Amino acid sequence: MVSTNLRFGPELRRLRQEAGLTLTEFAAALNYDKGHLSKVERGERSASPQLARRCDAFLGVNGELERLAVRPETDADTDETPTPSPWLVGRRAILAAGSDALIDLGLQHGNQAPPATGPLLPSFRAQFDQLRKLGQSTAPKALLPLLETQTRTVAGLVTDTPSAARAPTLLLASRFAEFTGWMAQEAGDSAAALGWTGEAAELARAGGDPYLGSYALVRRALVTLYDGDAVGTVALARQAQTNELPPRIRGLAAQREAQGHALAGDERNCLRSLDRARRLLDSDDARSGAQPLIGTTHVSDPAAMTTGWCLYDLGRPKAAAEVLDRECRGLPPHALRTRARYGFRRSLAHAASGEIDHACTIAAELLSVMPAVPSATVNSDIRRLAREISRFRSSRSVRDLQPALAQVLAPAHD
Repeated sequence: MVSTNLRFGPELRRLRQEAGLTLTEFAAALNYDKGHLSKVERGERSASPQLARRCDAFLGVNGELERLAVRPETDADTDETPTPSPWLVGRRAILAAGSDALIDLGLQHGNQAPPATGPLLPSFRAQFDQLRKLGQSTAPKALLPLLETQTRTVAGLVTDTPSAARAPTLLLASRFAEFTGWMAQEAGDSAAALGWTGEAAELARAGGDPYLGSYALVRRALVTLYDGDAVGTVALARQAQTNELPPRIRGLAAQREAQGHALAGDERNCLRSLDRARRLLDSDDARSGAQPLIGTTHVSDPAAMTTGWCLYDLGRPKAAAEVLDRECRGLPPHALRTRARYGFRRSLAHAASGEIDHACTIAAELLSVMPAVPSATVNSDIRRLAREISRFRSSRSVRDLQPALAQVLAPAHD
């Protein structure tokens, strides 16, 4: 049999090159050593399951690389029980939904079989909506254990569901997993975020939705965006805009591409991508569907809000502030996490426009809610704001704000 090293490495290289990524870009995006990845591609080093899973999620290949990396255990390999996946239930279990595989993976409570899905599915859908709302006002680390349990529970219902009714259950489980991934990213765990997003794609595919895997590219592009990698962000976002994908995913990907272009200072392509995002997200096909929407549900005009975000990166802070002022007024009061995300960008825009006192007023109000909704991603803009206003130390507003900024940005201690 051909060595898994020799099969995995060339396939990884081929998929990476098809994505238009250099080894340096790929290593930076995955947070892996370039030399290590080079040896893996040449077949000189084995790929761990964790690396294979992260490559799968990054490249959106639905488990192809992980399957190549898996090899049967022998007595010579190990006498220990393999460590279970830290993510959901494992791809083989998902693909075998309806068999005893899920039961064997411990998704039952005690020895009781899971109840029939029929009367429970609407309740779980209502719980999902409540959890998304709770995610706007709760620390992600506090919410993650509950989300992980609920995801496993909904997926486990499939074992006692008639074949014809399994698809809605799997699709709802995929939305639970996708939201769990987002909370993991907000908690600062990018690897867990990618893992859960990959599981969401597998659940969706098993439920008859072959497209959610492409959303993993949009999620990965957010990681590269916050890492300051404009080229990687654009490359990933473009892969999720092929014509066969649903308008919602393509629209969200176009928004992410616009953010990547803005980071690179490419205004023309940024505005083109925003126009494309607006058309796609405004279409009836993007707004319809029985399953919960992918992406934000608290921003009434995502393309407009993203325009304001991009204008700041394009060096047009006054225009950015005008757009963000208008769009932030429409955010619901309970959406603390969303208000913080765009509110700090709004504060940045005002600060860069020379409106220091106003920027500090906006930030002071937002800093008061950050202990309730800590966010690894929002903190990147808080750090930028701290640097921006540090040039105005003679301002009383700045001096008053700096202790609160420092407290939010101080390393957390468990």
